[in-house]
Amino acid sequence: METVVINQIKDQSYTMKESLRALKTSISFSGKGVKSILFTSSVPNEGKTTVVMDLARSMADSKKSVLIVDTDMRKSVLVGRLRAKVEGGGTIYGLSHYLSGQVSLDKVIYATNIKGVFILFAGHEVPNPTELLETQEFADLIDFGEKNFDYVLVDTPPTVAAIDAAVVGKNVDGAVIVAAQNVTSSRAIINTKRTLEDSGVKILGAVLNKCKFEESRYGHYGSYYGSYYGNYYGRDEDEK
Repeated sequence: METVVINQIKDQSYTMKESLRALKTSISFSGKGVKSILFTSSVPNEGKTTVVMDLARSMADSKKSVLIVDTDMRKSVLVGRLRAKVEGGGTIYGLSHYLSGQVSLDKVIYATNIKGVFILFAGHEVPNPTELLETQEFADLIDFGEKNFDYVLVDTPPTVAAIDAAVVGKNVDGAVIVAAQNVTSSRAIINTKRTLEDSGVKILGAVLNKCKFEESRYGHYGSYYGSYYGNYYGRDEDEK
């Protein structure tokens, strides 16, 4: 397994760690055998990918092995945002390369310079991402992840942009909806929840994101992402 070096990683403060610990605890009480979890949002720019990356790091700090799977084969910018590079150079292959039969699964899962965190990037953009996510190869990937890692965190596109989250949801143990304060309407969140449930996806919960503590009743997690997100991977408008 090759290693990619990822950058743009900011140290987590005590408040950040406590917030993520609360999220981890909530996931651990979501039900026996919950290992694969998809994260989605209603619209772009809600900080979903940041939540996934931070949660993976927090889980790794607890001695858990975590596989991050980026399924946005339409316009993922995660490689560039993380400034990811293969140690020693070389091409970074991803999900689209694997699902289209160009490379084997072992060629697309990378270790990272964060101990315990592994990642599978989206790969090259393709015109038929939903069809690829419906293949047996994708189901096999999730099965492999559940057998070889403590957690599999699947980052999916917003539901307003594609039905990918509902398709992916058929292969995972549950879903978390990320909603940004003052960005997402209640109607949009309800529609996202219904879309997932209509596909048989178990909703584990939701994360209120990009909010300031003094404006929210939801505690430090809102404060954490409200103050921290903007400088993490890049500018807010670039976040999925």
